[in-house]
Amino acid sequence: MFELSQDHEDFRGVVRDFAEQEIAPHVEQWDAESHFPVHLVPKMGELGLFGLEAPEEFGGAGMEGEGFTYLCVAIEELGRVDQAMGITLEAGVGLGINPIQTYGSQEQKERWLPDLVAGKALAGFGLTEPEAGSDAGASRTRAVLEDGEWVINGAKAFITNSGTEITSVVTVTAKTGELENGRPEISAIIVPNGTEGFVVEPPYRKLGWHISDTHGLTFEGARVPEANLLGERGHGFKQFLKTLDDGRIAIAALAVGCCQRMLEETTRYSQERLAFGKPIAVNQGVSFQVADLAVMTEAARTLTYKAAWLKEQHAAGKRSMAEVKQAAAIAKLYATEAAVTSTRIGTQIFGGNGFMEEYPVARFYRDAKILEIGEGTSEVQRMLIARGLGLPA
Repeated sequence: MFELSQDHEDFRGVVRDFAEQEIAPHVEQWDAESHFPVHLVPKMGELGLFGLEAPEEFGGAGMEGEGFTYLCVAIEELGRVDQAMGITLEAGVGLGINPIQTYGSQEQKERWLPDLVAGKALAGFGLTEPEAGSDAGASRTRAVLEDGEWVINGAKAFITNSGTEITSVVTVTAKTGELENGRPEISAIIVPNGTEGFVVEPPYRKLGWHISDTHGLTFEGARVPEANLLGERGHGFKQFLKTLDDGRIAIAALAVGCCQRMLEETTRYSQERLAFGKPIAVNQGVSFQVADLAVMTEAARTLTYKAAWLKEQHAAGKRSMAEVKQAAAIAKLYATEAAVTSTRIGTQIFGGNGFMEEYPVARFYRDAKILEIGEGTSEVQRMLIARGLGLPA
């Protein structure tokens, strides 16, 4: 079954130690300054966090099909200390490395994967557009093949890891033609950083995830070789939908880290904070809410690791992709909404202190909301779940 092994728990301890030592002492300042600690990325690479599912030939752990649960554990533990660093790993692997590893040619893999796996570079995933979010098929970015080169025009929005000093490449979806049924032909194209006509816009001013690197991207006549097509022409949309299935489980793991931190913070604070001469935990209005957090955390974790286990079982040919998709949507929906609820409860229990940036619950409260939006909104998850039940949603 999907119970975590001792190896998983030992690995959890390694990542937790890293997060407590390398992130926790500085996170408040980094968050206040919206500073992306790029120096941590190679350190995460040295721990092997970016290569858990990558083949050994590219510097990975060689646990293809078996490393995904370890990745979720790592994301959860980073997210327990800081959600923005958790998404840096999640996007770096799920949205940066995975498309190239899964659909890239041998030449593309040899060019890009070694540095990405080692944490020497980061890659972005360009799907969302200013006017095409959940309706990704409405993409307006175009790519025309001219003289052996793709000429790209358009824009992408909210792209993680796209503007760091070590970002090496962004993979983007673009309309490359029209299918026989009149629907747009969407392909995926690799665009190296520094390509003429490829502009990384200034960083967003965000509600949360201040430490994470997030930019809009514009393409004005950006030219890349025809060989930069990722996978088959016209299969880009299918490729990215598959990528998002994995990403939903990983985002659920990030949400579990948020829930776990809120459970720990409220348990401690409710025992230490005195009101009317007694710890506030003696009040059922407080202790019952902490109990609810324990239930939500346990349920979110179980759903998340069940989905991760099903993904690995599918890779071994033992479970269907339909089961994985359904489990991923369920885990993403429940865990992310639980994370938002947990931060609201945590802030309420902390009272006025919960509204102060000196306390971590304020940062987690700001960070949590995006979990219900990124990599498929809660509404999209409900639609997918309904379809999985055979409903005409």
